[in-house]
Amino acid sequence: MPTFWLGLVLLLVFAQRLRWFPIGGAIDPVLCPRIDSPYCVLNFLWHLALPALTLGLVGAAATARYQRTAMLEVIRQDYVRTARAKGLGERRVLLVHALRNALLPFITLLGLSFPFLLTGAVLIENVFSWPGMGQLAVQAISERDYPVVTAAALVASGMVVLGNLLADVMYVGADPRIRVPGA
Repeated sequence: MPTFWLGLVLLLVFAQRLRWFPIGGAIDPVLCPRIDSPYCVLNFLWHLALPALTLGLVGAAATARYQRTAMLEVIRQDYVRTARAKGLGERRVLLVHALRNALLPFITLLGLSFPFLLTGAVLIENVFSWPGMGQLAVQAISERDYPVVTAAALVASGMVVLGNLLADVMYVGADPRIRVPGA
């Protein structure tokens, strides 16, 4: 539910009070009657700003705290102390030795939060009147449209698999010990 409340607060402040962003919808049909004009892309991005900000902010605080804890744990390890004892600069010690190892839990968290983009989008689409898969899935459930519900579940499970695959690929880049021998 934090997604819902944060979306409402951002909508109230930036759309209602300050009038910097539109209140809802994916595009303004009055200003952009034809979809193929270059202005429509900018209009779409302008309408996308608050929903995207809401989705990004919901997990940002928890992810930052999680990464901070992982970094503090890694800094206390013997290999970081050894790197400092060798005379390496603090920046090199933090970026090469500590951060690379602290990224592994973050990559896991990133892979697991990837499906949230779809599930969290259901609330965001309702708050910002954004037409999308979340609203389609909710409507299909309420109308008992089983083929569409099945398709939405298939896409959601595909996002879980894709998130895990993305995390596995990122592991290889972050930790050289994970590489397959002979590959």
